[in-house]
Amino acid sequence: MKKALFSTLLLAGLAINAQAQDFPEDIKPLMSKYTCTACHKVDTKLVGPAYTEVAKRKYTPERILELIATPKPSNWPGYPPMMALKVPKDDAMKIATWINSLAPKKKAKKS
Repeated sequence: MKKALFSTLLLAGLAINAQAQDFPEDIKPLMSKYTCTACHKVDTKLVGPAYTEVAKRKYTPERILELIATPKPSNWPGYPPMMALKVPKDDAMKIATWINSLAPKKKAKKS
């Protein structure tokens, strides 16, 4: 019985941790509200690409807004097409800015 209880608690803890992800507190509600977390994770491929992979593309925030409203499946071959989402501009801009913050930083050159 103790093993079963431990297993149940362990699985519950893992499920909660998996849902929490690494979204900043100001972005997390937006990601849930617009169902982004159904297909995307911060740094792991789910149904769609990880946000760190999107950030590597160096899209402008305005381009990300366009792609949220009118996805281009040809931009992400090998993934199922994303459905168009109606996200208000202010919220979409917050999301786009956060995505771009995940881009790898350039290393300073050594003299």
